[in-house]
Amino acid sequence: MKKDGLFIALVNSLILSVIIIAATVFVVYEKKWVGLVFIIIGFLHLLVLKIFNISVKSVWPDLVFGAIDNGILVIAAIIGADFAGVLGAIVGGSAANAITDGFAGIFEGWTAEYLRKNKIKEKRTALGSALGKMAGCLFGAGLVLLIAWGIF
Repeated sequence: MKKDGLFIALVNSLILSVIIIAATVFVVYEKKWVGLVFIIIGFLHLLVLKIFNISVKSVWPDLVFGAIDNGILVIAAIIGADFAGVLGAIVGGSAANAITDGFAGIFEGWTAEYLRKNKIKEKRTALGSALGKMAGCLFGAGLVLLIAWGIF
């Protein structure tokens, strides 16, 4: 299957986004399940990559980026919500997003350099980068939510 087209990336990202929204709406009031559902949907993204013959290794930098980015963002949103409710969650999440994009970018770049240095193919495609980052975000947020709501 063609895996590097913008149209294919947009269609798959849109379909998976609808699945994320639908699943989130379904479990949002069952907070103990949200983290697990995010992780399961993250694996669904990896399955779609497999269908398009895109190896997980080749999107590893995107997975790292997403996991760091959303993992820290969720922590900041939880802390912000504790301090100032919805507005605090928005401000905390927004500020954290700016910060984590920078730090996650460092690790994304470092991971890409590591893969190239070790002769691991990491040729970027629109579909691979999109689904890799989406999966990473779901894994990062899912893990943090499992921990946060398991502890609190």
